[in-house]
Amino acid sequence: MTFESTYADRLDALVLPWQGADAPSPQLLVFNDALAGELGIPDVGVDVLAGASAPSGASPVAMAYAGHQFGGYAPLLGDGRALLLGEVPVGDGRVDVHLKGSGPTPFSRGGDGFAVVGPMLREYLISEAMHALAIPTTRSLAVTATGRDVYRNGPEPGAVLTRVAASHIRVGTFEFAVRRDGLVQPLADYAIERHYPAATGDYLAFFEAVVDAQASLVAKWMLAGFVHGVMNTDNTTISGQTIDYGPCAFIDGYDPAAVFSSIDQGGRYAFGNQPAVLKWNLARFGETLLRLISEVPDDAIAQVTAVLESFDTRYDGYFTAGMASKLGLASPDRSLIDDFLAVLQAEGADWTGTFRMLANSLRAGVEPAGTTVGAGVEPAGTTVGAGFFVPSWLAGWESRWRSALVGDPAAVADAMDRVNPVYIPRNHLVDAALVAATGGDMSQFTTLLEVVTHPFEVRPEWAEFAGPAPAVFASGFQTFCGT
Repeated sequence: MTFESTYADRLDALVLPWQGADAPSPQLLVFNDALAGELGIPDVGVDVLAGASAPSGASPVAMAYAGHQFGGYAPLLGDGRALLLGEVPVGDGRVDVHLKGSGPTPFSRGGDGFAVVGPMLREYLISEAMHALAIPTTRSLAVTATGRDVYRNGPEPGAVLTRVAASHIRVGTFEFAVRRDGLVQPLADYAIERHYPAATGDYLAFFEAVVDAQASLVAKWMLAGFVHGVMNTDNTTISGQTIDYGPCAFIDGYDPAAVFSSIDQGGRYAFGNQPAVLKWNLARFGETLLRLISEVPDDAIAQVTAVLESFDTRYDGYFTAGMASKLGLASPDRSLIDDFLAVLQAEGADWTGTFRMLANSLRAGVEPAGTTVGAGVEPAGTTVGAGFFVPSWLAGWESRWRSALVGDPAAVADAMDRVNPVYIPRNHLVDAALVAATGGDMSQFTTLLEVVTHPFEVRPEWAEFAGPAPAVFASGFQTFCGT
């Protein structure tokens, strides 16, 4: 495999050459054969995947960046436990190959620089599930156990994730560069060339392209019920991909106030806050481009502000169109959508299962809400296929929805099923799989990975993966960064 290093070569002030730590006893836990095939990546060796040695021709670097974390500015963050191995040419472009958990770097800020099995497998599982759901995301190539114990709340088995991304350029990268003379323009030119070549020479068009990509991305998060959990500016990519699956989760019951991250004490990154936070992060990005957009400060601010203010309309358009597809509507009806969300929130209804239940009700010809169809009747979202329940609390809304549908009900139901997953990474199943894997049993993880990477494929043997967590689990569930 030929590694290139265009980022490090052209922007050497934003990287530090570095080498990963030794791995006492590396062992491959999971490898993404399909992704390796897509990228044309041959067997690079377990010692490379563990970070203990660099591939031939590669020059690993730790990347510098800054960032706003929970609203507070940190002037120097950087790859504290990660390394960019280099870039692999793919088609007309290139992707980064990046290690996470490969040991301390000059950016570690007192941390040990290592990672443990559970969080690295979480990122692998959820990033691949997001890809299967057609949500822009970094991908996972491998998770490799290092044979080193890493101390968190006690000794845990160490591991390294090999991550693939369109790039690792973040809003935080621009926040770092703009505070150093002569860096922000070459960084912007590089990012434009790599991600938005149509904006060459036009930094306002570049900003608008990133705003649009991020508006589309967060709409997809909301449509899937995904809660990122740590939406700092250093976790906001310029490419528009989801990055960093630390304290992330998926909602079961619909709740805009849902927070899972143990470190988000104020709910800044709650599920329903995500679009507003993305807009705030983009404002920080826009600030870094002001001098490139115009030499007249007031003109630059006015132009950036106008683009930034379009974020709400862009997001609303993407979200509304997505909801129309999920509900089988031929054209968006925001009143119908908003009333649906209000009913779901009042009932705490299962987000993922409710859409499938609605499609099933069309297919079976169910008319009055509150009636049951088939055998094994349970609440919405707990079963797939044989039996389901149309709850009475949907009665008023359901009649309006049916009146708004156009075409053959079975065809509408089929179209809904093509965009509404049966399976997502349910929090209780992810938690159980990671606990087992940390203890050395990968079987639950392997099965769950197979399920969530085929999210629309109904299989009777996967029925247990379709329902929400038991209430006793959901009431106290928290996620952790793993650092």
